[in-house]
Formats: sequence, C-alpha cells, structure tokens
Amino acid sequence: MTLRVDLNCDIGESFGAYHIGADEAVFPHITSANVACGFHGGDPTVMRVTVSRAKEGNVAVGAHPGFPDLIGFGRRNMDVSPSDVYDLMVYQIGALQGVARAAGVELQHVKAHGALYNMAAVKVELAAAIARAVRDVDRGLVLFGLPGSFLISEGDAAGLVTACEAFADRNYMSDGSLVSRRRPDAHVHDANEAVSRAIRMVREGKVRSVDGDDVSIRADTICIHGDGPHAAEFARSLRSAFARESIAVRALGRGPSFKE
Repeated sequence: MTLRVDLNCDIGESFGAYHIGADEAVFPHITSANVACGFHGGDPTVMRVTVSRAKEGNVAVGAHPGFPDLIGFGRRNMDVSPSDVYDLMVYQIGALQGVARAAGVELQHVKAHGALYNMAAVKVELAAAIARAVRDVDRGLVLFGLPGSFLISEGDAAGLVTACEAFADRNYMSDGSLVSRRRPDAHVHDANEAVSRAIRMVREGKVRSVDGDDVSIRADTICIHGDGPHAAEFARSLRSAFARESIAVRALGRGPSFKE
C-alpha cells in the first residue's frame, strides 16, 4: 500500500498594508492551502489573490476561519457561545466560498484557526457548532482537526468526512495536545528535526512528546504555519524528504475520496 499525505499551510494572512507569511515561497511545495477569511488575518483582496495563486499551482483551497481578533492574530481565547461560533464559521466559510466560486475553484476543506481550533479541540459544544456550520454550508467539505479531539468526533457525528492533522513545526504534549505557544519549547526550529518527525508520523503513526513519550498520532494532513520564520525551508525540505521516502504528497479531495 502506497503511503500518502497532504501537506497544508495556513496562508493568505496578510491584510491591508501588512505583510504576513512567506506565501510565494511556500506555495510550490504544498498541496492544500488554508486561506484566512478576514477575521484573524486576510482581507478580500488577499483572499482573491491567494485563491488565484492556489488555482495556478493546482493547490486545493480550504477556509481557515478564526476569531475576529486582528490584534491578537486569532490566538487569544474569547468567551463565545456555540451560537457565536456557528455564526462566525458560516460567515467566514461563505465569504471564501464566494471568492472561490468567482475564480472557478471549489473549496476542499475547513480548518479552524488558532484559539478557536484549540478551544474546539477540548470543548465538545464548540466543536459541534463548527461541525454543524460546515455541514450546513457544504456537507462535501472535509473538516480538519487534531487527532483524538472533539473536532474529529463531532465532525464524524455530523456526517462529515474528517481529516486528522499533524504539525511539523509544533511540539506535542504527552496527551497529544500541542505545547502552548507561551512556552519556549512550543516550536520546532530545525528543518531536519521537522522532517524526521513528519516521516515518523506518516510511517509509524507516532511523535515524540516534549516529555520523551511516544504519542500515537494519525496524520492525514501535515501543517506548516505560513507565518513561521522557517515556513519556506520546512515546506521545501518536507516535500523533498517525502519524495525520497516514496511517500505520495497530494491533496485530500472533497468528501471521502482520500479514505477510500
């Protein structure tokens, strides 16, 4: 059986006069783009340009909705109800869907951003709201989530196809959660380390935690943060390493295609 994985990147997070991320350098190496929808980053023009660039590079497009928090880049927790989360999701997915349709592109997936992603991973009511919103907008969209999190279980319960997401540039706790960004050991800074970890995730379904424990992990798709200082280097190194290891790198596709 051929091993395969999707390589995704959080992208299109610049807005107005502010440039964020290494989008142009990353695009040639990824297979799926998580496009910011204007709340934590991005704006209408950046969304249009990013979708067009993805289309030109044959990169699948997904919505990356987050909290309305430009100052905190969507990485600060907010006191929100499930109803708030549902509305935030529908609004942002719908915005990117409109941009994509104008460009002749069909959305592949949805991945919540930052604090919203992390909160929904451990709060079932928020994860359920996200899943309902994705289903109500387009039940063919794939929902990304941390393996073992409520995003995956609630997405499955809503009848969506879910994809377990692993991170090449982030460290893990022994319970499978990501190390808090407040800690100095939250990130992986060495490209060789990121590559070896990613290959092990795909081949063995395991990752070493910061406490030295082997953690079981499913990696349908592996993320690189586009605003990270090593984004372009990591993307290039991962793509080359997967080729050497005979691991196929391609987008998941809509619906259940990647699980067939």
